Amino acid sequence: MAEKKRAVHAGHRGRVKREFLTRGIEGWSDHKVLELILFYAIPQGDVNPLAHELIDRFGSLDRVLDALPGELMKVPGVGEHSVALLKLIPAVVGLYLEGRTEPGQIIHTAAEAGRALAPYFYGVRNEIVYILCLDGKEKLIGARKISEGNNSNSDVTIRRVAEECMALQASFCYLAHNHTSEIALPSPEDMNTTAVVRAAIAPLGVRLLDHLVFVDGDFVSDRETKAAGRAGGFRLVDPREW
Repeated sequence: MAEKKRAVHAGHRGRVKREFLTRGIEGWSDHKVLELILFYAIPQGDVNPLAHELIDRFGSLDRVLDALPGELMKVPGVGEHSVALLKLIPAVVGLYLEGRTEPGQIIHTAAEAGRALAPYFYGVRNEIVYILCLDGKEKLIGARKISEGNNSNSDVTIRRVAEECMALQASFCYLAHNHTSEIALPSPEDMNTTAVVRAAIAPLGVRLLDHLVFVDGDFVSDRETKAAGRAGGFRLVDPREW
């Protein structure tokens, strides 16, 4: 009986893998994608119930991948191998997308800047600050981390911003940081930081074009928020519009 169950599971795993290689995962449910991932952490047995348990507990695939290792380990059946694989995926995705962000591309809009900066914020649990530097023709020169704080704050170092702009010989730049509170609306402190940084680097011949606030892959533009605020609202930029 045990051998028969193993054969059934092996056949199921093979079918799922072949389906992925043939058609990809478009249209798959979150638990089915997670089941495929778990195949490689748990080499034998039926992992479908565990995939369902993880989705039920955390709510969605992205929340499973973003969950803290300690929280994942509380789910019966999730061990060190599973946690390592689940945490590896967003880290690899970030590196992959970062590698596809090549210097020389033109950045004319907040949406284009957001697309270039987004990989640096995938899977990040602390608040971090980045600066995206452009040359005089608004071509991307590079992105640099300015600071990283704990899970509730991160101080922007004006000196670091200035140093990176000068090192890359930037003419324009975008400032970006993430909110861990899941609220993307720029705070009064964020808007004040924008003004302080803009004033500090202006004498260096560098213009701060915008300040982007990231939350779970989406972002808000400080400049567009202010403009929309005068019209009675703000606009969250969805990645699908990038």
